[in-house]
Amino acid sequence: MIESFGWPEFMFLVRATGWTLVLTVVAFLFGSIVGGAFAIMRLAQSRILRNVASVYILVIQSVPVLMVLFLSYYGLSLAGFDIPPLIAASLSLGIYVSAYLAEIWRGSIEAVPFQQWEASSSLAMTRGQQYRYVILPQALRISVPPTVGFLVQLVKNTSIVSVVGFVDLARAGQLINNATFQPFQVFGSVAVIYFLICFPLSRLSKHLEKVLHVGRTH
Repeated sequence: MIESFGWPEFMFLVRATGWTLVLTVVAFLFGSIVGGAFAIMRLAQSRILRNVASVYILVIQSVPVLMVLFLSYYGLSLAGFDIPPLIAASLSLGIYVSAYLAEIWRGSIEAVPFQQWEASSSLAMTRGQQYRYVILPQALRISVPPTVGFLVQLVKNTSIVSVVGFVDLARAGQLINNATFQPFQVFGSVAVIYFLICFPLSRLSKHLEKVLHVGRTH
């Protein structure tokens, strides 16, 4: 029996939106931790650490995130690790996020004027103290707008996780469309929900760029 797109189906999309947001938050937090470490490694004094970070970022950015998802879910299953779709999706998206955030944050750190490094060195600060008290607070101001902008891309990229059976917003739309055969109403609603999530984040990114005076010299 063919059903029609109504309130119960719309609420199913809303519940799936919650899982999309959960996946986004988990992947972003995991990617932030790993990406922050690799950003620092890219600027380390050790050539080995710099090369390791460079290779990691180059490899991840050169491989489609869908391939990372397949390796996380199907590859680990073949190796004997039967992990849930949510964990596989969070892991693969987190790896994807880490590579791009590492470059965003590396660029933000390098955007801090070199005189700040010299001034902190003249105060006999250690490398860690320079990062903690002088460099990172300034780099944070520079990095917030592009980081929020990248978060918009992450929200939209969560739609690929439906291929491993995770019921996110995009997958919920597919399931409802298969039952109702009303693609315009179903996917129109899905598009509106994505817009309601991403548009405020895009505006927030531009607002933060103005408020934090990123790109201006004083």
